[in-house]
Amino acid sequence: MTAAAPAVLAACTTPPSPSLQPFSTDGCSSFPDRALIGTTDWCSCCLAHDLAYWRGGTADERLKADQDLKDCVHTASGSAELADVMFAGVRMGGGPYFFTPYRWGYGWSNRRLYEPLSPEEEAQASVLRSRYIASNPALACPKDTP
Repeated sequence: MTAAAPAVLAACTTPPSPSLQPFSTDGCSSFPDRALIGTTDWCSCCLAHDLAYWRGGTADERLKADQDLKDCVHTASGSAELADVMFAGVRMGGGPYFFTPYRWGYGWSNRRLYEPLSPEEEAQASVLRSRYIASNPALACPKDTP
């Protein structure tokens, strides 16, 4: 029985807390970052949206992030149709149930579904978000992406 004690004790320990990876973004994911013709650019809307998705949280927080994206794209482009298409895309493809690099809560080392961040997780997200914003305050995308 003594040989089994370490295995039993290991099974009873609390797993390590998930960690939030530094913020990363691919701009507007599988959608162009800006107009293919002309100078209209909505990529900063996508980066702000990615900050929310990277962090994750509740289903209500996701809906707000998606609505904010829609409003931002509409303002940036002047096109309600474009904003509606992007909104529909993120609503269909951005849920936490997919194993995509742009899913809700993609920044966490473990798979997160819809759940509020703990105070510790909130603090971790705040520090990493602040670091990213300090390095890119305009939420600008590289100009060489489509």
